[in-house]
Order: sequence, then structure tokens, then C-alpha cells
Amino acid sequence: MTDNDKPSGAERAADEPDSGKTSDNSSTVPAYVPEPLPEDEPKRGSISYQDETTAAKKPSVAEQRARRDAQRRQREAEQAAYEEAERKRKKRKRILIGSGVTVGVVALVAVIYAASTPDEVTAQCTTSDGTIVDDDYCDSTYASGHGGYSSGGFIYIGGTSYRYNYGGSGSVGQKVSGGSYVSPSSDTTVKTNSGKTVQRGGLGVSSGGKSGGS
Repeated sequence: MTDNDKPSGAERAADEPDSGKTSDNSSTVPAYVPEPLPEDEPKRGSISYQDETTAAKKPSVAEQRARRDAQRRQREAEQAAYEEAERKRKKRKRILIGSGVTVGVVALVAVIYAASTPDEVTAQCTTSDGTIVDDDYCDSTYASGHGGYSSGGFIYIGGTSYRYNYGGSGSVGQKVSGGSYVSPSSDTTVKTNSGKTVQRGGLGVSSGGKSGGS
């Protein structure tokens, strides 16, 4: 190769890569270009704050309809609960009133029954000194069949007087204990220990008659 065939300095400079040195043999440093920062991703669980000046979003037609339906169902449920409570309250009131009427009727019937049911007293036939004898001696029918008679509440047989003691106690041959010789009211049923009815309450004297006196 001759000298004419060698490339010139300019051509050699264009063909050869730059060595990083200047004309005065000093190295050049390329300018630093920072890498772009990644965009911040929203953290999970974080709260986003809305600007106070931001207007509230108007609910859609479907949301408004759903809200009206929910309010209507709530009103219907409240009305149903109120009506059920009223029904139970009225039922309890009727039961109480019915119970009161029933008790009142039962009490009234009991009072009427007690008033219409005569008291019962046991009569003991006694002599004039209070000795208890057989009931027949105070029976006017028995006395008349044995030559006796009745007068002023007494039965007279063979010169001895007999009369009833009402409410007293004792056995034949004993002195009567307690009671009274005053005849009870006509509403009182009087029976002897043997079961004979001397007076039927409210119906007057029995067929056997009665004796008594003060």
C-alpha cells in the first residue's frame, strides 16, 4: 500500500469509534439521565377523602325505587306489628272482662243460694228440768195418742211437760248442754237426732207439730 492509498485523518476519524478522549487527550463523561419514578399505587385499606366542594352523586332511578320499596316494606312491617299487638291487647281485655263477669255471676249465684238455703238446727226433746228424753215425747201426734196434748209450746203427757231445746247437745238421760228454748225463725230447718224433721225451712211446721216456748 502506498501513502496515497492510506486513509486521511478525517476519514480515519470517521471510521474509528470515539475513544472518549478530547483533542487534549482528556476523557468526557456522559450526562446522567435519571430513570422515571414509578407511579404510586394506592395502598389497600387506605381511606380516600372527598373534597367538601364535591357535589353528592344523585341516586339513580333504580336506587330511588329500591329505597322507596324498602321504606314501604318497613312501614308495612311496623303496621302489622302494631295491629298484632292491638289484637292481643283486646283479646286479653275480653278475657279479663269475661273472667270478671264469670266471677261476678258465680258470686251472685252463691249469695242467692246461701240466702235461699235455710239454716239447720238440731232439736233435743227435754223435760221441764232439761233432761233429754226420746223425741216422741215432743211429738203432738204421739202425745194425743197417749192421752196427752200440746199447749203454749209444751207437750203434756201424764202430768209431765216436754219441749224442744234448739241447738243443744247431749244424749238421752243427760242434761242438755247449751242451746235455746226459743223457736228459730221459719227460714230455719229443724231436725231431731233421729232424723225427724220438726220444721222445714221456709215451709212452716211439719205434720208432726213442734213444741217450744220460753
